[in-house]
Amino acid sequence: MHPEGPLAAYTALEKEGEIRADDDQRRVLEYFERLYGDLKDYPEVGDKSGGLALKNWRFSRLFQWSGKDRKPPRGLYVYGGVGRGKSMIMDLFYEIAPVKAKRRVHFHEFMLDVHARLKEWRSLSGKERAARGGRASEDDPIPPVARQLAAEATLLCFDEMQITDIADAMVIARLFKEMMECGVVVVATSNRPPNDLYKDGLNRQLFLPFIDKLNADFDVITLNGPTDYRYDRLKGVDTYYTPVNSETTAKLSEAFFRLTDRDVENRDKVPSDELTVQGRKLFVPKAARGVAVFSFKRLCANPLGSADYLAIARAYHTVIMVAIPQLSKEKRNEAKRFVTFIDALYEHGVKFLCSAEVAPEELYPAGDGSFEFERTVSRLMEMQSEDYLARGHGIEA
Repeated sequence: MHPEGPLAAYTALEKEGEIRADDDQRRVLEYFERLYGDLKDYPEVGDKSGGLALKNWRFSRLFQWSGKDRKPPRGLYVYGGVGRGKSMIMDLFYEIAPVKAKRRVHFHEFMLDVHARLKEWRSLSGKERAARGGRASEDDPIPPVARQLAAEATLLCFDEMQITDIADAMVIARLFKEMMECGVVVVATSNRPPNDLYKDGLNRQLFLPFIDKLNADFDVITLNGPTDYRYDRLKGVDTYYTPVNSETTAKLSEAFFRLTDRDVENRDKVPSDELTVQGRKLFVPKAARGVAVFSFKRLCANPLGSADYLAIARAYHTVIMVAIPQLSKEKRNEAKRFVTFIDALYEHGVKFLCSAEVAPEELYPAGDGSFEFERTVSRLMEMQSEDYLARGHGIEA
């Protein structure tokens, strides 16, 4: 049984020692409390086909629900510095939100999904489009894709909303408009205020109406308290442990529990996770509060690639890797994967803790690509620095 409402759930976590009391977070939670109440009797999605019937059903239900003086709930857009608890608060709300049809997704992953759906719709014949509830002549893919998404989730929660790509910028404004007309309620977190989205981007003037819509239709809330909890938890914690033994493994385990505010004694309660990468499932052995744990063998001895590593870098602000061996020329494939993995983490500002048999400069002394591996050594050294640890997730150097 969850406590009734986000504020009650937050108070319960305080009492359990899972989080620290924070007045700035409580102020933001007042908005989530309002949205929680608004969603209690809000009409759920009924047409799973994603077809035209959905739009008519939504409008009729919304009309009955709203009467003359009620509108669909306002969305929430929470922005502020890294490590202030934006994702934690949104996840707390998402877990107890009184809606069955809901989706919580990293914004970049959502946009990859959207572009794949747009491409698929364009490839359909008129007969196939009609079979999916669309119009045979509906060449514009955005309205039917918006209906598909609305059919799957009444509540959409986006983590780390940022627009850096012109293709995303051109799609998102119209997509949001269509989804919200179908009654979808949106919650988003971001490091940037709406007015700074897609800043200095190509043809940004075409994106400005979307910014105006965010400011008009969402409660825009700042969460910028004095404490960067991520960086605060990393202070005094070593990030690179040698050699690989029970002592360094125990230290990494302690670091994980410190970073996630979890009780060291409750190791069995740490959940696993799963990422979807190009239609495949990538298993994450341990994950909590944006921190993931992998073995070197799982990520680098198996045939994974840049898409897998990018998905990890986008999904988690901190990654712990256990048991990195000294690599020989016979393990050049493992070395190449490790290079790609570290590049993905570095470019996304992901914090990296690990245990390794030897120091970074001794990891791959000879073999194909050993010269290129020197850049990885340099990055591993930089990723231990205070400047790097203070970087925000997803923010390039």
